[in-house]
Amino acid sequence: MASTSMSSVLLLLVATFAASASAATFTVKNNCSSTVWPAAIPVGGGTQLEPGQTWTVDVLAGTTGRFWGRTGCSFVGGSGHCNTGDCAGALNCTVSGQPPTTLAEFSIGGTEDFYDISVIDGYNLPMAFSCSTGAGLVCTSPTCPEAYRFPDDDSKTPGCSGNSNYQLTFCP
Repeated sequence: MASTSMSSVLLLLVATFAASASAATFTVKNNCSSTVWPAAIPVGGGTQLEPGQTWTVDVLAGTTGRFWGRTGCSFVGGSGHCNTGDCAGALNCTVSGQPPTTLAEFSIGGTEDFYDISVIDGYNLPMAFSCSTGAGLVCTSPTCPEAYRFPDDDSKTPGCSGNSNYQLTFCP
């Protein structure tokens, strides 16, 4: 009986370590002079960030998703509306935001990750996006040369080593 309990504890510790080893941490910061309501799918829903505040989201390996900033939002009890980036009136998004939205897209692979900025769905906020081991991308206008601007634009996806940490800043 004691060896079964010890085996269960060891298995739990190994599973916990494996889960934490295959994750990336995203730190989202609002450097804008007004409130931004960042959203993320499928990993984090959404939140309110006043100027200077940050939001941290852990993302498991094998996850592909996006972050975007929403502006002009008003929420009561988890539902409301945003002027840009609205996601069906929800504070915690489960669907992509309505254009225009500047997107920070990612694919966490475990051994190698990929990330980009996209203005294919329009542009609503300047942003900077980088990982701890890769290139930093900055997009401050709708014609951003470092962003995807049309669907077949495939030259702007930097990679970085797996389990990297990411920094996303609105109004860099």
